[in-house]
Amino acid sequence: MRMNSTIKAPLQTLLAGAVLSLCAAQAAADPAIIKKSLAQILPEYEVDSVHETPVPGLFEVLIGTDVLYVSKDGRYMVQGRMIDLTTKEDLTETSPRLEQARQKEAKERAAAINKLGEEQMIVFAPEGKPTYTVTVFTDIDCGYCRKLHGDMAGYNAEGIKVRYLFYPRAGVGSPSFDKAVSVWCADDRRAALTDAKAGKSVPDKKCANPVKEHLEMGEAMGVSGTPAIVLENGEMIPGYVPPKRLATMLKEKLGG
Repeated sequence: MRMNSTIKAPLQTLLAGAVLSLCAAQAAADPAIIKKSLAQILPEYEVDSVHETPVPGLFEVLIGTDVLYVSKDGRYMVQGRMIDLTTKEDLTETSPRLEQARQKEAKERAAAINKLGEEQMIVFAPEGKPTYTVTVFTDIDCGYCRKLHGDMAGYNAEGIKVRYLFYPRAGVGSPSFDKAVSVWCADDRRAALTDAKAGKSVPDKKCANPVKEHLEMGEAMGVSGTPAIVLENGEMIPGYVPPKRLATMLKEKLGG
């Protein structure tokens, strides 16, 4: 599962060498040839589409939800936004292919989370049937993650069920990772997580746990920071959002 919402450092590094390779390739003005050339120099990434743009001789290249622009002869490559200065339209943002890729990515994200199941999460639910459910990738030592958790009563009051997945940004074996494992292995996970988020000490414990799986899933989904809030439709909202604002956003995006 490749879900990449932003161009990450490894792809940027490969692209630096890709420009030189493209120069040698001298691809003709043929999307199939450009796609083949890019596939050869970026073997770790699947080139999803190559299409002409309104700019003569410039092609839009889509890799997941990453957009690149390549000249028809394969010599030049550009990363950035394409703006129509007459209409002021952001042609990168309004690309129908990019929107399709985002929708596909969101569906894959939602399916993966649903497949994981709530038994592999720590859940804070309101009384009665929730109006909305969000899944949050969280790091115990992240300041805004702690702020979000401190507002849990507010989210629940808005009818929002919050399901946590661990995303210790420092990686496997880090203090944050070990704290997540101890929280998962605690007798009362919800209480242990609340204590850990408040900076309190949680007894060290080891047991079978899904923390590494959570981390890998977040990486596959393009999580680059915490908290990362995933909606029921798979759309991902980066960063902390206050309860009332989140409830408004959910109503606008999902209805209800």
